[in-house]
Amino acid sequence: MDNRINEIRRTIRALRVSMLEAEAIMREQVDRDEDCSFVAQEILKMRSVMSLLVKERTTLGDDEPILVNCLYVRRRRPPKSATALSLNSDGVPLQRVARV
Repeated sequence: MDNRINEIRRTIRALRVSMLEAEAIMREQVDRDEDCSFVAQEILKMRSVMSLLVKERTTLGDDEPILVNCLYVRRRRPPKSATALSLNSDGVPLQRVARV
């Protein structure tokens, strides 16, 4: 039984990495205004397989988190706050300035 759990965990890790890679490819296709339907369908298939594996893993009694070391680097900057404060020379807020 432990061998089956370990096998499921290994498969889930591999699926997660594959899904992240596919999502990155899909984002690049969307950025270039290309058709990404094939990659999106593959991601949906991976999600359905992942769902079945998680259900099987749960029925076998494994509920520990599965950690994945991902080498995926975010290409987008984190979102900036919607507003920023302008400060005078004393560090006192002058007014709110909306950033776009």
